[in-house]
Amino acid sequence: MSTTTSPRVNRRVSARGRRRALSSLPAHQPVETHDNALQTIRAFLNSRSSYDVFPVSFRLIVLDNKLEVKKALSALMSNGVVSAPLWNAEESRFAGMFTVSDIIHLIQYYYDTSSFSEATTDVEHFQLESLRDVEKALGVEPPPLLHCHPLRPLYEACQLLIGTHARRLPLLDRDQQTGDEVLLSVLTQYRVLKFVAINCREISHLHLSLRHLRIGTYVQGPSADHPNNPFYPLKTATLETTVFDVVHMFSKEGISAVPIVDQDGTVINMYETVDVITLVRSGSYQSLDLTVGAALAQRSPDFPGVITCTPQDSLASLMLLLKQRRVHRLVVVEGGAESKGRDRGRGEWTDRDRSLVRGESTERSSRASPPTFSPGSAPAAAGMSGSTKSSKGRLVGIITLSDVLRYIVGTSSDDFSSSQSEGMGGRDSSDMGFSDLSSFPLRGDPSSRDRSRSGGGVQEDGQGSGLSTPGTDTATI
Repeated sequence: MSTTTSPRVNRRVSARGRRRALSSLPAHQPVETHDNALQTIRAFLNSRSSYDVFPVSFRLIVLDNKLEVKKALSALMSNGVVSAPLWNAEESRFAGMFTVSDIIHLIQYYYDTSSFSEATTDVEHFQLESLRDVEKALGVEPPPLLHCHPLRPLYEACQLLIGTHARRLPLLDRDQQTGDEVLLSVLTQYRVLKFVAINCREISHLHLSLRHLRIGTYVQGPSADHPNNPFYPLKTATLETTVFDVVHMFSKEGISAVPIVDQDGTVINMYETVDVITLVRSGSYQSLDLTVGAALAQRSPDFPGVITCTPQDSLASLMLLLKQRRVHRLVVVEGGAESKGRDRGRGEWTDRDRSLVRGESTERSSRASPPTFSPGSAPAAAGMSGSTKSSKGRLVGIITLSDVLRYIVGTSSDDFSSSQSEGMGGRDSSDMGFSDLSSFPLRGDPSSRDRSRSGGGVQEDGQGSGLSTPGTDTATI
């Protein structure tokens, strides 16, 4: 019995099925590509109304300015938000915003001027309308009462938004019959940036690095006026710093977070204004002599972590991060494993997230691994310090949403005149080399006007307008 074997066939490996390493990377993108993408995004902002940012269904909870601070704080915490618009019912008008900064000022005021028993009694009956008096007593500049009509261009609203340190812009209309003000919603920096990230594919062309674009505040080293601050102009704290010292930084400097560093300048955690609210809610607003480490031990386990990036990360990667996750600030670090994009478990970017940034430049000056974020280390959260090291890297800067929005909106020289063609800034979209701006409804588009009259925003699934919105508004109460 003989066996028959099939003849051996030499098969040529298809070049189409296998690619050489790195052959799928895009070609180098010139600076003009970044600039053209930025102009297209600004034209997009000028073509949409402020109300378009919101979905059809959203909620808005308004606080009466006669409400006691303690009850208002409970309302904020029970709804998981950190700000709320105030309403003067007697005059039927908008009366400002109630934010975490007001609580910070109130804490410092009572810590400096009252005993514990007096503060406890006063806070029980302290009304929201009296917060401006506290700011005057502390010499703090009150937030401006800026507002915008909901049908004005989003670009104009962004210009007002970056002009107020409240970081929020109320959208006000007037009742046609009574003439009274009508508060529709509150526009935030995060909602605008996420709206851009979702609807503008040109963000993938923003390939220049964050430091090259001067987005953020970076360490300059000790100065003659601040010889003891190696991280000047940034404010930092250690695990041994008292909470009140940090509260004083919040109130005096008008900041909302302070990096926690060790003796080597390595970032180990972040203390935020919302962490102070946890102490206030527990009745510890006069017991602020505890250390930051002890205060972090009371932090909610739901804390998402410290989000870090490097100076070489691109603006595109940051915008893609905003598209995927809620971000309010990033700590810029160098020298740690996280700055190289290494995973650290919960909260890290997945392979799918990394695939989103393949459109970046291959140059080192503009190419970047995606910003990463990780939960605060267990020793830091437990108030421990010393031998435990973090791999987050050495602190070199901080980037806030204000920095990002300020760059995207630009200076007054970059403004779009309302007399120019349909929010296009007088520039032909064909010269920009990107998506056709006529594909989305402009201010003169009938579909846009019909939607405005119906009182609805852009639908969350993008039906009718071709746009998507960040989701149901739960960021304001």
